[in-house]
Amino acid sequence: MKITRLQRVLRLLTLLQSDRYYRPQELADELGVSRRTLFRDLDMLYKAGIPYYFDEEEGGYRVDRHCFLPPLNLTLSEALALMLAAQPAGEKESLPLLQQARSAAVKIESMLPVHIQQQCGSVMKGTSIRLAAKARHLQLDETLVLLQEALRQRRRVRIIYISFFEKQQLALTLHPYHLHFAQRAWYVIGYSEMHKEIRTFKLGRIKTAKMLKSRYLLERPFRIDEYLGDAWSMIPEGKLYKVKLHFAPQVAGNVAEVIWHRKQKLTWHDDGSVTFEAEVDGLGEITWWLLGYGDQVEVVGPAELRRRVKKIAQKMIKIYG
Repeated sequence: MKITRLQRVLRLLTLLQSDRYYRPQELADELGVSRRTLFRDLDMLYKAGIPYYFDEEEGGYRVDRHCFLPPLNLTLSEALALMLAAQPAGEKESLPLLQQARSAAVKIESMLPVHIQQQCGSVMKGTSIRLAAKARHLQLDETLVLLQEALRQRRRVRIIYISFFEKQQLALTLHPYHLHFAQRAWYVIGYSEMHKEIRTFKLGRIKTAKMLKSRYLLERPFRIDEYLGDAWSMIPEGKLYKVKLHFAPQVAGNVAEVIWHRKQKLTWHDDGSVTFEAEVDGLGEITWWLLGYGDQVEVVGPAELRRRVKKIAQKMIKIYG
């Protein structure tokens, strides 16, 4: 396409996005072309998927105002934040939605003033983001989109799920309440008709998903913070424990610099060690977390947690003994 025509079509799109209707002759006059050329340009916009329409009452054309976001006035720091957040999508196996985020960031970048584009490009060359190890998310976009739509419409979903906990493949009907990304994977939280309770399902283990015509009733709004409560990460077990851990000086700083739990409390000691305390719902998740610190952590309480760690340590001795 010649640059002059490209400029003219972009000008036509700008006119159609304004707050008024343009009659065909008005558009032709604005662009300095014949009505025939105008209709060819309008046809190009149609083929590009631009949702313009002709209003018979007004006798003019305009673009559907609900199909585009209003212009954004971004600062340099805001523009950089958007582009950096989307940057990991360039990885070979990107997370669902991040590829779309990268596409959106490219579009936003193209609309920025030239001087901000140049500054962003300069900073981006010297900045990078590398995500931590993450679950495989190949071909999960369709599942995620289906669940988003089912959640919006309050529609029941039939899924085939690979359950590691129950060691079998389950066919169940789910009422999706919430989609949640935690640490390295996407999850859907909802009511399982099979289990008769709210359960958490990892998207990567859903083999198939089909949205049903029937809807479900949500008696009260589902709140993710309320559901997770004081769970260490994702799985509330229904019983609170007052956890107390003592970390050796070698790892104390690493532990202290992270907010692991909303109720954590740290107490430093003269030798550089630190005592970590928190009231946690369930011991399953925190058990595997603290084992990652090996001999640099001791469970002070509760006794049940000490027993769990001891049992695992004894099994490890048999393996490496």
